[in-house]
Amino acid sequence: MPMGNKYGTHRVIEPAGAMPQTAQRISNDMSVVYDNEILLDVIALNIDSASFTQIEEQAGGDIEKIKTIILGIVSERGKQQNPVTGSGGMLIGKVAKIGSALKDRDLKVGDKVASLVSLSLTPLKINKILKVHPEIDRLEVEAQAILFESGIYAKLPTDMDEGLALAALDVAGAPAQTAKLVKPGMSVLVLGAGGKSGILCCYEAMKRVGPTGNVIANIHSERSRKVLEGLHLAHKVITADATKPTDILEAVLEVNGGKEVDLCINCVNIQGTEMASILPVKDDGIVYFFSMATSFTRAALGAEGIGKDVTMIIGNGYTKDHAEITLWELRENAGLRRLFEEQYMK
Repeated sequence: MPMGNKYGTHRVIEPAGAMPQTAQRISNDMSVVYDNEILLDVIALNIDSASFTQIEEQAGGDIEKIKTIILGIVSERGKQQNPVTGSGGMLIGKVAKIGSALKDRDLKVGDKVASLVSLSLTPLKINKILKVHPEIDRLEVEAQAILFESGIYAKLPTDMDEGLALAALDVAGAPAQTAKLVKPGMSVLVLGAGGKSGILCCYEAMKRVGPTGNVIANIHSERSRKVLEGLHLAHKVITADATKPTDILEAVLEVNGGKEVDLCINCVNIQGTEMASILPVKDDGIVYFFSMATSFTRAALGAEGIGKDVTMIIGNGYTKDHAEITLWELRENAGLRRLFEEQYMK
């Protein structure tokens, strides 16, 4: 086969000139594998949390309707990209074929890999959805997918279950970015601290703020408090609704000596939490929006509207060494690993 474009534009159907992620439709013809593509036999899909939450609500929690919605999206778009949230997720698969131009990679047919690029740009063809695990946003499938030449992936580690690795790698960008952003002495607010990305961000923040820092974990309900406090993942745990900015602000000021925080990390999987992220942050502070439910228009105009001069970072799911950083967190902390094994493995 000929060479395709490094970034996958050769599979874009419409609109012409678009990148695969922004395209409305891409080719998921698995009978054609270009010389710089990798074909995967897909075992499982981890749907992005914001996307799965929206699909589950649309389906009224009905498993068969969830399957129908996802199959419809993939059939129409050639990829798993939620038309409401715009987000996708990631996959685990076995290497079925490696294009001749990629033979020098440390990869062979039969290797199990996790994709580290979004399903929102990955050509995907689902033959059958075998099982849905709504509690962990995961699907077991019979499917095939394509990784482009530019697509990043991680070979699954041999020292942990693939389900455990998938759960962590699904959100690897968040704790790795946290590791880069948090400095000693910082006060850090994590919104959505009860979810897996929030938990990992709390862990990474606690490692890095040192004895003079303050990590504040925001949860929506009390059920996560025991986990966060038991594993020492935060200095303070607050219960407040992230869709109510002034409630968050008041709770933060109470546990941070009356001061706004240096950094807020948003891991909430529902819409309408932009201002709760911005309001408690001091001028010249940082807001990191990992959540794909974020409206960046609301964030930008909202910050302007309250006169907040803060640096706002879009939640890029990739940062250098993010897979290694995140998997190492599970290796170095037995309690954290046990929590992920109990909650996110099926």
